[in-house]
Amino acid sequence: MGKNVLIIGTSPRIHGNSNALAEAFAKGAAEAGNRVEFIPLAGKKIGFCVGCWGCLRTKSCVVNHDDVETVVQKIRTADVVVFATPIYYYEMSGQMKTLLDRTNCLYTADYKFREVYLLTAAEATSPDTPEHAIGGLQGWLKVFHQAKLKGTIFAGGTTSDGTIAGHPELQQAEEMGRSV
Repeated sequence: MGKNVLIIGTSPRIHGNSNALAEAFAKGAAEAGNRVEFIPLAGKKIGFCVGCWGCLRTKSCVVNHDDVETVVQKIRTADVVVFATPIYYYEMSGQMKTLLDRTNCLYTADYKFREVYLLTAAEATSPDTPEHAIGGLQGWLKVFHQAKLKGTIFAGGTTSDGTIAGHPELQQAEEMGRSV
């Protein structure tokens, strides 16, 4: 029986290049016999953490006027969590950072995920382009001692939707998905 793989596309554009990486990863993970769910954040209401710490007691976010709590609880019950983000100003998207902040309730909860992956796309091509996004995700993982960053993929030279077509990183994402 395969793993429960949750893939979260954090691009504000539903057909963005990082979501294309997410879909490739999903294809590989599904072909390998895993249960895969892809959740794009595009179009979802995502409010900021209000810093109330009520979530540490309730094990769920007490901000209930948006779409985040469902996603957070899916993160909690997944075996594998994959984040796909465009790189904006050499960092993860604001949507991804806001989502990570809203997972405060999980670090005192009985979370299941052990493997985390990061898929990134950007207009810039320098190999160090995603380093701050990777660092931000590693900072988030410091409170989840049982989980670790298992892999990253960066596709540079992507601009408007679809410009990732033909990039070898799509095949790499599919192969990485197949390996979970």
